[in-house]
Amino acid sequence: MKVLLNLREALRALRANKLRSVLTTLGIIFGVSSVIIMVAVGSGTQRRIQEEIESLGTNMLQVFPGAARSAGVRLGAGSRPTLTDDDARAIANEVQNIVAAAPQVRGRVQIVAGNLNWATNVTGTTEAFFAAREWAISSGRSFEAEEVEMGRKVVVLGATVARRLFPDGDAIDRTIRVNHLTFRVVGLLEGKGQTIEGADMDDTALMPLITARNYLIGRALGSPRSVASVLVRGEENSDLGAVAGEIRDILRQRHRLLPEQEDDFQIQDMSEVMNVMQASSNALTTLLAAVASISLLVGGIGIMNIMLVSVTERTREIGIRSAIGARPGDLLSQFLVEAVTLSLIGAVIGVLLGVAGASIAEEMFSVRTALTIEPILLASGFAALTGIVFGFYPALKASRLQPIEALRHD
Repeated sequence: MKVLLNLREALRALRANKLRSVLTTLGIIFGVSSVIIMVAVGSGTQRRIQEEIESLGTNMLQVFPGAARSAGVRLGAGSRPTLTDDDARAIANEVQNIVAAAPQVRGRVQIVAGNLNWATNVTGTTEAFFAAREWAISSGRSFEAEEVEMGRKVVVLGATVARRLFPDGDAIDRTIRVNHLTFRVVGLLEGKGQTIEGADMDDTALMPLITARNYLIGRALGSPRSVASVLVRGEENSDLGAVAGEIRDILRQRHRLLPEQEDDFQIQDMSEVMNVMQASSNALTTLLAAVASISLLVGGIGIMNIMLVSVTERTREIGIRSAIGARPGDLLSQFLVEAVTLSLIGAVIGVLLGVAGASIAEEMFSVRTALTIEPILLASGFAALTGIVFGFYPALKASRLQPIEALRHD
């Protein structure tokens, strides 16, 4: 009952100085809304990273060729064609606890279908690619082992390429021309969307390794059996460190490397790359929320200043209440409730602005946001705590005023 009475008195005092109350709550409003927007953007980025991890496939390793040297200068990863499709086959046959190992060559091609054309990325690989990338076929089929061995001119299109070349949606068993060669479309890939960097994963075309290497992009590799990389997927819950160690031992043996010689290949754990990205995103979200929380601190200081002014202005009221029997605890709770009420009003408005701001940011700036109840509750609770902390001193000052002193103040 006493709380309701104090709440009613607090609302009356705030209504008596509407403009001052509104200006006081601005810091809380902007603080709460900023925290909600920043956390929503950070959470959206984290979800985007998680989706990309899932789209790339779990337990992924990629093996790349080594770096060539020219006049003592290392030319970078992949500049030395040390990997072959035979290496990929050896990995698939000899390494334990893996699902698939798929060799890859890549290039850029122009595809023509009827009077439509589209430039896209092409990957030459084997039937193991679909298991390694966990990439499903939405319609049609993947190419088969015989088509890979014989170098057939068949192709599986990504969703974006299929949409550009066959807007009517009927692409299966249609023919296309790739760099003046005729290919038959045997399947369409399930859509995966964009990467964190904005690259369209569906803007791709897959074909048998021998076909791509012999007819389209093989000459650039400098070796008739070279591949650009080998994609390896380990079994669920497998130790990728142990798998990478087995791959390293097999490739060193196959490449006849002496113990003192460095590897002529590189093994990259994709999950580690994604974990680093996830950790960076978490740190950025925490930093943004911390920066936004400074507004709450500023808002709290504003509340304390206004409450001190209010105590000074209302010393006569305090004296009258003390004279008729109000105890120091009653005065303390009255001004404390007033400060908390001011904070909560700002928090409610800030939540509404934060939710609206997150939606606007997603629409206007094409950023991914994810609104959850946790940051809303956290920001609101922090706003209430701000009211308690910064309202306590003015409330304590009011409770310590002596009735005679207060009544004499004019």
